[in-house]
Amino acid sequence: MPNQPLLGRVAVVAGATRGAGRGIARMLGAAGTTVYCTGRSVRGRPATPGRPETIEETAEMVTADGGRGIAVHTDHTVESEVQRLFARIRGEQDRLDVLVNDIWGGDALTEWGSPFWTLSTAQGVELLERAVLSHVITSRHGAPLMVEHNAGLIVEVTDGDTHGYRGNLFYDLAKNAVIRLAYAMAADLHAHGVTALAITPGFLRSEAVLEALGVTEANWRDGIEEDPYFSESETPCFVGRAVAALAADPHVGRKSGGLFSSWGLAREYGFTDLDGRKPDWSRFFARKVQEIIERDTPPDDMDRFVVRSRLHQAELDPSAIEEAARLRAWLDRR
Repeated sequence: MPNQPLLGRVAVVAGATRGAGRGIARMLGAAGTTVYCTGRSVRGRPATPGRPETIEETAEMVTADGGRGIAVHTDHTVESEVQRLFARIRGEQDRLDVLVNDIWGGDALTEWGSPFWTLSTAQGVELLERAVLSHVITSRHGAPLMVEHNAGLIVEVTDGDTHGYRGNLFYDLAKNAVIRLAYAMAADLHAHGVTALAITPGFLRSEAVLEALGVTEANWRDGIEEDPYFSESETPCFVGRAVAALAADPHVGRKSGGLFSSWGLAREYGFTDLDGRKPDWSRFFARKVQEIIERDTPPDDMDRFVVRSRLHQAELDPSAIEEAARLRAWLDRR
């Protein structure tokens, strides 16, 4: 296929069953990559209740998009299974160019709306094992294949491009921890020519989100009536194109240790979403917040939630001190 800058490269997308992981695997495939699609959900044995997607389906999509998809059942919290995965890749490919850690499995374990002193410790520990420890184990056994060749890219997928609070203690720990993992791994890998960084999508039109809003990718705009923020949503392939662009960038090492967004990388590399749009979640969200605080009408609970979310993003940003003060004052009055 034409325009395949990653032809001959080998990647692992850990957590490729659905969502961002599936989109990343597909777009690496479209760029010519052989992609090992790993996860726990296989045909006949879905691991997530209520979700039908499997790693075999993802691998087939990778191949259809122009790459070579290989499904490998792997529980990334079990070190022996991760070791077996990379032993297979060593035997079959003797190289690894891209490792994407998108393992999550925390949706059912996140107790939204509850203060930390009421949370289930057991659920929180399980969430951190699935969403953080799994990343450590996977990178621990994948990185040697890169170090041996003095080249490679490790991508940690998170949620949000700030270090602000994400609304639930364990969720916040997990999503900030993988950002720190990228930074720490980058320090250790610097002398070996291997890059590690973190990336976030925006409002993702994942399979679960589409289902929750009662729409499909074909008619997704019908969901805007129920959730106006959905208008700036993006397909999982948008962040997938971001990862493919990073993997094809000969100077990606300059980004090592950093935190990046799908929309920011789209501006830098010039790619679009599948429908030709360039959604920019950060600018859109900031505009919505400004509209709320400038309104004369009383805010509702969603308005307060949105402004509080932006305050959490801004209060740890030294360049947003004045904005944080304005938002805090607005909330105090309401």
